[in-house]
Amino acid sequence: MKLYRIMAIIERNMRKFFRSPALMMTSMVFPLLQLIVLGYAFGGQIKNVRLALVDEDHGPESRLVRERLNAVADGPRTFRVSEYNNLSDAMTDLRAGFVKAVLEVPEDFSQRVLRNEKPRLAFIEDNTDNFTASGILERIQQIQTDLNGPAMPPAQPGESQASTLTGMFTPQRLPSQIQIQTVEVYPYIEYIKYLLAGSISISIFVVAMIGGGIGFIDDKARGLHEGYLTTPLSKADLVLGLVLSGALIGLMAGLTITLIGGLIAGIAQLWDPVRLVYLVVVLASTSLCMISFMFLMMVRVDNPLVPRAIFGVLNTLLFFPSGAIYPTEGFPVWLRWISVVDPFSYAVHALKNLLLKNTGIQGIYFDVSVLLGFAMLLICGCILLFKRQI
Repeated sequence: MKLYRIMAIIERNMRKFFRSPALMMTSMVFPLLQLIVLGYAFGGQIKNVRLALVDEDHGPESRLVRERLNAVADGPRTFRVSEYNNLSDAMTDLRAGFVKAVLEVPEDFSQRVLRNEKPRLAFIEDNTDNFTASGILERIQQIQTDLNGPAMPPAQPGESQASTLTGMFTPQRLPSQIQIQTVEVYPYIEYIKYLLAGSISISIFVVAMIGGGIGFIDDKARGLHEGYLTTPLSKADLVLGLVLSGALIGLMAGLTITLIGGLIAGIAQLWDPVRLVYLVVVLASTSLCMISFMFLMMVRVDNPLVPRAIFGVLNTLLFFPSGAIYPTEGFPVWLRWISVVDPFSYAVHALKNLLLKNTGIQGIYFDVSVLLGFAMLLICGCILLFKRQI
């Protein structure tokens, strides 16, 4: 055993490490990003959720409710108020996931307040996301407490009711107890059902990582990739063939996890043919987008260690900001912007709408459009960056 021989091996490996910026970033910088993302992806305060307001009263008391809602929107910013003319349109958007809750002010609300006839506000919540629904309901209950007058005490002997009222209440408010009638649109959602959409997405991501990343780099390292280059296939032919084959494998993996996971979680009406067609559309769009994304990242990479090194980091940066574990409305602004450009977010949203709400096409068309748009852009990038030579 010679020390200089050992030092030669150490020097060689150190030079190899420092000549690979991707590995350096993975080992030194990405763990910090992982810490930051995980640190801010859980337990944040819900903000800027869309709340639908259906005011059928338009009276003085409903204006007070509107003022309190606007105060929350301008202050704590728990929700943003979107006004609807009728309850039917608001419920349609609630089921499609465009709003998270509906507050209905009945047409006789002001009269009931003034007459002290048990006035009620209807709070209809999307209980598939208990974190968001609880955050909104807490603010609505604070508004309820603010609007309610104090309870009327019994009159004392020799004391008139008028004097009691004069001493207790201001001229602006009459004694009334506004009640909040909470309505849950869906049956109770267990957390395992809430997590199912994220589990399906991560299964497709694993296939994309293997098929679009590790497998492609391994083929290049073994020389198998050179066989494609000896054929008259164009760059577009090669890229589309590799991407579409990976997308088919991702679709099969995602559909398998959907069916098995749906049975384990107890998803109702899982075998509905129309629902299964919509699920296949979402899974196919997700698979195509994920494979295209990974292929674009690896199209110029030659080191087989790179995809293996960044697998966990990409998992963190894409999965946790997607809203699979905790709603994106609880994220800070910078993390919410990551979720906007994260394909996982649209896949998780569409799958939740289908599996938890069975919304149909109105709940997935936007997400599918975004995923397909991402896929087309990524495939174009792959074709431009793909080298037709070794």
